[in-house]
Amino acid sequence: MQVTNVNLPITVTGRHVSVTDAMREHAEKKVSGLHLDYPKIIEAKVLLDVDSKERHKAEVILFCANHIVIEADTVTPNMYASIDETMSKIARRMRKHKTRMLKSHRPKKDKSIRHLNEAVFAPEIPEEPEAEHEPVLLHKEKFKIKHLYSDEAIMDMEMNDKPFILFHDAKADALALLYKREDGDYAMVCPIEDPN
Repeated sequence: MQVTNVNLPITVTGRHVSVTDAMREHAEKKVSGLHLDYPKIIEAKVLLDVDSKERHKAEVILFCANHIVIEADTVTPNMYASIDETMSKIARRMRKHKTRMLKSHRPKKDKSIRHLNEAVFAPEIPEEPEAEHEPVLLHKEKFKIKHLYSDEAIMDMEMNDKPFILFHDAKADALALLYKREDGDYAMVCPIEDPN
């Protein structure tokens, strides 16, 4: 097992702060010290940002083999503490990803169906809002749609802490939306053609 990264390109960038040699060395040492049996890291980016004296943010993005991207960030009153805590989050996500990969390749012991209790609620008429609020588009983001299986999409969501992921379902050969439910499970929305 390889325990340190060899010649890993690490970019340390500062926003609203000049990155000192000590901060750069600390960040590079932490990233290159990640244990690397899986996934293999190809490139690492560390973004350091200072909003105020009490808000030192460290964000780490790892670009790994097999199109895996792992990212985490932390805000603390100290930049070194932010880097350390962010690297702890990254290490946990890498372990979680590896564990999930190992589990997905094992044969399933029990293929039982989980039954949920059915409940019917009385419809209630919602109160009229006092003033109409016109919705406004606040954020627009472009991203590449990946061809994934549903289990790969779940792993991608867990690596990036995103509330949902839009992807091309490789099994159904169609677009799909995956999101995390309040009970911790995942739900997937797949479009169907309108027969009319």
